[in-house]
Amino acid sequence: QVELVESGGGLVQAGGSLRLSCVASGSTSSTYAMAWFRQAPGKEREIVATINSIGVSTYYADSVKDRFTIFRSNLPTTLYLHMNNLEPEDTAVYYCAASRRTTPRLGDREYDYWGQGTQVTVSS
Repeated sequence: QVELVESGGGLVQAGGSLRLSCVASGSTSSTYAMAWFRQAPGKEREIVATINSIGVSTYYADSVKDRFTIFRSNLPTTLYLHMNNLEPEDTAVYYCAASRRTTPRLGDREYDYWGQGTQVTVSS
């Protein structure tokens, strides 16, 4: 079993930056692919970024490419999302997710563990 706990959300003005963190507990969590998803009010949950188990392969949604950076560290396994040049359209609840696969997938059904979510609000 893996528990994911996010932190770092908040209110920021457009153009600002935030860093989200997600600490994973569980003895095998360092071998899991991980990802950030987000869900805005009235919209479906969408992929933001993924990273493989060893942190060398990443994927970004087009909407966040060149603005967001996903990275991870191990011992303990911690997933990060550094968000620059935030836009009001980035306002959402952000979720950390982990997959028992070492290579990440893009669909939320491919992930086995989820954090509770952290709110990010970007004001214009």
